[in-house]
Amino acid sequence: MASAAGKTLDVAEFLQGLKFNRYHLQLLVLCSLVTFFDGQDFSALTYALPYIRDDMGIDDTMTGYVSSAAFLGQMIGSLVGSYLGDIFGRRPVIIWCTIGSAVMTALVGFAGSPEQLIVLRFISGLAIGGLLAPVWALSIESMPKSMRATSVTIIMMGFSFGGASAAPIANWVAPALGWQGIFWVCGAMTGAFALILMLTLPESTRWMVAKGKPAERIAPALARFSPDAGVGSYSAFELSDERKTTDSANPIRKLHELFVGAMLIVTPLIWAAYFFSSFAIYLKSSYGVIFMENLGMARTDAAWLGAASGILGAIGGVVLLALTEKRGPGWIAFAPLVALPFTLMVGLGYVLGGPMLVPILLIGATLVGAGHAAVISITSIYYPSAVRSTGGGWASFMAKFAAVAAPNVGSAMGFLQGQGGAMDGYVFTAYCLAGIAISILLLAWFARGMRDDGQSAAPKPA
Repeated sequence: MASAAGKTLDVAEFLQGLKFNRYHLQLLVLCSLVTFFDGQDFSALTYALPYIRDDMGIDDTMTGYVSSAAFLGQMIGSLVGSYLGDIFGRRPVIIWCTIGSAVMTALVGFAGSPEQLIVLRFISGLAIGGLLAPVWALSIESMPKSMRATSVTIIMMGFSFGGASAAPIANWVAPALGWQGIFWVCGAMTGAFALILMLTLPESTRWMVAKGKPAERIAPALARFSPDAGVGSYSAFELSDERKTTDSANPIRKLHELFVGAMLIVTPLIWAAYFFSSFAIYLKSSYGVIFMENLGMARTDAAWLGAASGILGAIGGVVLLALTEKRGPGWIAFAPLVALPFTLMVGLGYVLGGPMLVPILLIGATLVGAGHAAVISITSIYYPSAVRSTGGGWASFMAKFAAVAAPNVGSAMGFLQGQGGAMDGYVFTAYCLAGIAISILLLAWFARGMRDDGQSAAPKPA
């Protein structure tokens, strides 16, 4: 662990030798709360949208623009936030993005036209998208090796739970305050949490070592993982399990680092899997309530079913990751492959008007969510700490192409036009599920024998 002089600590060996403890749990809970409120702010529009359509009388095309505005903001924010997270650290980016999300979400409630909604949701999307890659990186770099991928899925379970919480907020608040109240309540809750975050969120120790920060900053941060380890006696720190990266703020050079060695193949496959998964999940997120309304369900029932599937999908993602951690990323393909026939049963009309419609919708949506959570867990695993946030940010950027396209393609292809349109939406989702499965299976094949930073060593990604 130490050099011959006894003054250099291998931080990788130190962190990997720790068992999951109370401080790990504290970090995991804190990061999960970050994504909880992020997901709540993001999903507020999903449950407010039916009310907004009635109030403003917007057509399907404008509905697509309003829905995709936050996705476009996320797409840009994911690149900017991840880049800043690798330059300035995980902590400041996460905190400022949380504050920005709180303020802008509350302001959405004051929009008086579809155009104002588009602008405000775009700006809020910048903050919502900017914090995800840094919070993934902070979790991966803080957890024991066997918990890295699973921790990301648990954190994104927070996002799913937060998204689901927007449903009861909408059902309880909208009758009294209108759709505007949904955004006011969500923004206020996130703002209160941002104050807590400023007092409690730590910086990533791996990032500090990779960036050559002073030992006076690193030692106290490491001591929080194990107060009795005596890390204060070390004057230097190193990471033995990561390749050296270009120490440059140039974003082009950082992007190049994502394609070194085996990552030349693996990185595009991560992007493809995340793209298809995002198209499926964001089509559901944008229009899921409207789809179910058009299939004959009451609006409030559709909202509750959407919330339930979000929660169950997040839990299912954690269960799926238990297999992935032990047997490799190929097991992620299990969820989309099983979800495919359930989705087609709705899309092809086999369960419409019958008692099986609700359970089939619930099972299919749950599996889509579980697969999405599992895909997210591997977007940052393979990269060194100095560019890990950038890796996650670029994966998120590519996924947001799908997120932006999903509501616009959905409205343009008539998915909002009654029962037949909703059925077409579910068939299209089935195509996306097939794309996820193919991408993941290819990734699992090419990622064999890789260690975390994309070099040949270990057979598993976490």
